[in-house]
Amino acid sequence: MFQQILLVLIVAGGVFYAASVIGALFWIRRREPEPDSLPPVTVLKPLYGLEKELAENLRSICAQTYPEFQVVLSVQRADDPAIPLMRAAAAEFGSQRVTLSIADQTPRLNGKVENLMNALAQARHDVIVISDSDVRVLPDYLRRLAPRAMGTGVGSVCTLYRASRAERLQEKLELLTINADYLPYVIFATMTHAANFCLGASTALRRSVLDRIGGFESLRNTMVEDAEMGRRIAAAGFSTLVVPEIVELVVDLPHWRDWWVHQVYWDQNARYVHLPGYFGLLALKFVPWAFLFAISALFSPASLAVLGGAIAARLVFGALFLRFVLRDRDGLRALWLLPLRDVLSVFHWLAALVRGSFERRGIRFGVTREGQVISGG
Repeated sequence: MFQQILLVLIVAGGVFYAASVIGALFWIRRREPEPDSLPPVTVLKPLYGLEKELAENLRSICAQTYPEFQVVLSVQRADDPAIPLMRAAAAEFGSQRVTLSIADQTPRLNGKVENLMNALAQARHDVIVISDSDVRVLPDYLRRLAPRAMGTGVGSVCTLYRASRAERLQEKLELLTINADYLPYVIFATMTHAANFCLGASTALRRSVLDRIGGFESLRNTMVEDAEMGRRIAAAGFSTLVVPEIVELVVDLPHWRDWWVHQVYWDQNARYVHLPGYFGLLALKFVPWAFLFAISALFSPASLAVLGGAIAARLVFGALFLRFVLRDRDGLRALWLLPLRDVLSVFHWLAALVRGSFERRGIRFGVTREGQVISGG
């Protein structure tokens, strides 16, 4: 009976992954109509520390081919090591384009939201784009994203992102987590309307919509602020669009502990956003289930065939997604690590299940069962 259950999980997980990849191949080829107008935009860029290739990330958002936009670079420490790069960007692009927000406060609840609150106070325009510090964009990024936030009934507009610039082994595992595991399921959920995603790394919304859902202030004690923002936007009667555009997310995990902490944090996000979906993630891990099936059958020829088939399916459909959806050569070169990543992901999942706190930017925060941040600093 146990082995039969494992076989069902293996087949179901493999079929669902294949369906997600095949669906994504069609979805990514959609083309949105060109916007009628290009409204003025303010980009909020919350920073914390000197991340890998940060100067290039900042320059990519400041060098947009967009008629009127402002970039607010925001930090929460007067001695933040990112400040010299912020000042350099302001000197290169001018104060009309780049505004600096430098506070001196310790993040107490959700540090990103508190940083965004400071940045928003400097915003000059109605259309707000949130762009995380590790996001790198093409010159036409704002043209493809921001105007769509003006659509009738639209609450927010998001782009997908793919991990890039992975150099160390743990960074390659992180890249595969995002590019070969997370994104296919996000696209599938978007296509089927199974979930209401608001991808906080790269999203645009009107200030009036933000005010309607309570502003950033109402999100500062929420662990997964982008999911809560998406939920509130839907509750207010607006839609969230995920457009078929992809930005880069520069991976910066210098130590193995950084990788472990971030993986557990990602799974905690899933746990607090939707507990049934969190357990669903475990059910979809068909390669670990295939390993367990082989162990339970004492590595019989049939069980090894099942294991080999599961690994082959994972690699083939992962390669299709990386090659034809993301155009990710780095991911293809690291693809051989994907079965290892899948097995290790079970341990991240278990750690996220029992942990009652999380770590972000080197600061530990407490969190309730409902995903509310209760302490920090």
